[in-house]
Amino acid sequence: MDTSNGVLLPFYDPDSSIVYLCGKGDSSIRYFEITDEPPFVHYLNTFSSKEPQRGMGFMPKRGLDVSKCEIARFYKLHERKCEPIIMTVPRKSDLFQDDLYPDTPGPEPALEADEWLSGQDADPVLISLRDGYVPPKHRELRVTKRNILDVRPPSVPRRSQSASDAPLSQHTLETLLEEIKALRERVQAQEQRITALENMLCELVDCTD
Repeated sequence: MDTSNGVLLPFYDPDSSIVYLCGKGDSSIRYFEITDEPPFVHYLNTFSSKEPQRGMGFMPKRGLDVSKCEIARFYKLHERKCEPIIMTVPRKSDLFQDDLYPDTPGPEPALEADEWLSGQDADPVLISLRDGYVPPKHRELRVTKRNILDVRPPSVPRRSQSASDAPLSQHTLETLLEEIKALRERVQAQEQRITALENMLCELVDCTD
């Protein structure tokens, strides 16, 4: 369809079934008509200019001037400027051209973000360009705020106080202190015994030498 060696920038107009092919670094715009019959793609014409484009933008259909039979408007990016390129269909009549401007997608979304994320799908909301595009009134932005504190982990049932958690009585505390004292004295006695045995072993070793 296109022989440009630059980055291809395609733009498709579903209302007129025309695809526009622009190439980054190229200086022309080629456009083709898409049909349901073979060969399916029909070459229409080529728009050429002197300077190559660094980028290209495409105006939505609702932004075109219907009184001048404007069917496409591009914004060609140059090094230091942006040039509008307007494409029109010559018509003698000043009446609204129904064949050029069928109902086209408007700015109103068909679904909210939450609906789309939940898996829903819907066709675009179409508008008529018969009276020219009239911007809608300011639409209230709906924002669903969620408090992360509302999502709490399930509460763990409080453990009943067991006998081990109950405070110790004075008698039990005294008994434990006496047992600790006895164990400490026993450890000290064992240390003294070990020391005495080590001394005896050293004396025996010295005697044999």
